[in-house]
Amino acid sequence: MKGGALTEVTFYILLSLYTPKHGYAVMQFIEEKTGGRLSLGAGTLYGALNSLQEKGWIEPCDGSGSRKKAYLITSQGKAAAEKELERIRELAETAAGIIGV
Repeated sequence: MKGGALTEVTFYILLSLYTPKHGYAVMQFIEEKTGGRLSLGAGTLYGALNSLQEKGWIEPCDGSGSRKKAYLITSQGKAAAEKELERIRELAETAAGIIGV
């Protein structure tokens, strides 16, 4: 995995897939967790899911209980999410020290 920040959307997609979800459930998760600030269209979401699958960060699974294709985060995806969380924490700590909050 290369260094660098994940996009906010990518990070939320990875977080959503700690439990199996189909695409529409991922969109609902992101909209709910961001209070509607982020809202993905189907094309954007499915493009991102394909990209994450190609990276080996997510994989299809049968965990949804429906005919819709569900996805689940892989160990590589979890490592990417954990690295991003560490980066965000470091950023927030640095900013708080400078701003004084």
